[in-house]
Amino acid sequence: MSKVARLILAALAGVLSPVLAAQAEGLVKYEVEGDAIPAPLVREPGDAARGRKIVLDRSVGGCVLCHAFPEPEPRFMGDIGPPLAGVGARLSAGQLRLRVVDQSRIDPRTPMPAYYRTECLYDVASGYRGKPILDAQQVEDVVAYLRTLRGARR
Repeated sequence: MSKVARLILAALAGVLSPVLAAQAEGLVKYEVEGDAIPAPLVREPGDAARGRKIVLDRSVGGCVLCHAFPEPEPRFMGDIGPPLAGVGARLSAGQLRLRVVDQSRIDPRTPMPAYYRTECLYDVASGYRGKPILDAQQVEDVVAYLRTLRGARR
């Protein structure tokens, strides 16, 4: 095989590998438009009550480790990320979806993990490699909950 052909194949592999990896891992394909993923990842609407449980459970979403929420519990919430009171009024569902799926698409320096991405991640524990933190339905549930956060901090 010629050097040019190898370069072309390598370039194509780089472009296609994230798409192929997503399909192989069962991740739902999505389209980013500007700063949002406008279409839901699944057909079933997100459930805000399930999303609230994911967000507040340190062992599932872990969101409270970095963000403060307008919730009476848990008592100890993080301050690495911005407080999320009123986020549902500031951002659309599509904007929230992209931030949950992969905040690094908006800010490459973010400390926030990509909750629905498996490729190009570093320092991932072996038991979690190749798996997203949240599945597509859980992403939609979290988005539904975040959309309910429309008022000021309690």
